[in-house]
Amino acid sequence: MTPATVKQRGSEQASDKTAIHPFHVNVPETELNELRRRINATKWPERETVTDASQGVQLATIQALARYWATDYDWRKIEAKMNALPQSITEIDGLDIHFIHVRSRHDNALPLIVTHGWPGSITEQMKIIDPLTNPTAHGGNASDAFHVVIPSMPGYGFSGKPSTTGWDPGHIAGAWTVLMKRLGYTKFVAQGGDWGAIITELMGVQAPPELLGIHTNMANVIPLDIDKLAFSGAPAPANLSADEKLAYERLSIVYAKGIGYGFQMGLRPQTLYGIADSPVGLAAYFLDHDARSYELIARVFAGGSEGLTRDDVLDNITLTWLTNTALSGARLYWENKGASFFAVKGVVVPTAVSVFPDELYPAPRSWAERAYPKLIHYNKVDKGGHFAAWEQPQLFTEEVRAGFRSLRN
Repeated sequence: MTPATVKQRGSEQASDKTAIHPFHVNVPETELNELRRRINATKWPERETVTDASQGVQLATIQALARYWATDYDWRKIEAKMNALPQSITEIDGLDIHFIHVRSRHDNALPLIVTHGWPGSITEQMKIIDPLTNPTAHGGNASDAFHVVIPSMPGYGFSGKPSTTGWDPGHIAGAWTVLMKRLGYTKFVAQGGDWGAIITELMGVQAPPELLGIHTNMANVIPLDIDKLAFSGAPAPANLSADEKLAYERLSIVYAKGIGYGFQMGLRPQTLYGIADSPVGLAAYFLDHDARSYELIARVFAGGSEGLTRDDVLDNITLTWLTNTALSGARLYWENKGASFFAVKGVVVPTAVSVFPDELYPAPRSWAERAYPKLIHYNKVDKGGHFAAWEQPQLFTEEVRAGFRSLRN
């Protein structure tokens, strides 16, 4: 653990590796002061030589972020929100796993584990906790209630940092089943986007008997041959439908221009010392995830108001900075061992799919039906992008409710 966290152990014996311990966040003020000092000491390069974002995160955007971060941003707000929720630590396969666990007051609530992605953390899902656990206060019915578990992936946030290899997405998927069973859930469902989608789908491949079904907002449905073609930069095959062609074209752009960070972290994660040493370097790296998300964030730091707020963006970056998890999080790409991010995984459990229009690619129904033989829900929503739970929590919550409705008793 870092000095920024406090683990409060109860009366359980330390030797009990299955024990669940309360967790509390308490960042010393000295660390926040040091963060501001480093932001203010940033050595700035010259401005980009183009008028768009084709060279990366624009100087005006990152300088606006830095000014706000060093002067007006208040970490204590998100710290208080986290500490208002039940947080715990438990050890799985020798690694501390941090998680939020909020039980609904409604009878027959459905247990749900939700997994974040990169560059992400539990802050991505905090907006959906109350709508899912307390649906009657948010336009839903008591029959829509969930018990919600939101873990920090290994190497991310307040979870432990693996000191050995082997914590790949499949290992994490298995660990999540252990976690849910340890919490006493004999039946549960799972949800995820980004890495969370991959981990959730691998849970659907492993298909433990306790897993009733999954929901994804980044459906990995690309047929293997199509995925290879898109990666190669080849033109779209002539036999694709209009929806399939659009997905292919968007995926080709992602591979050609939009996922350089993934290749870099997949090959040489330990080389990225700069993002562990520079707050602004970390922020710029995180902002450059995908074009549509960056455009939204740039508008927000230019004074706009939509989806994410400036605090939302900085909550996630600051959590990574304070826990020094930039490189431990990056290693997940290396652990993936070259496996495709977006190709079909072989899911066998009931699966619900929600397609947000500004996702990396819009998953076509035809490919979803092939990828998920037990497709129980497919819907295209009107608004939202890659970080759907974070950006559009109401739409996201409605989709999760609808997606799992048929699996309830």
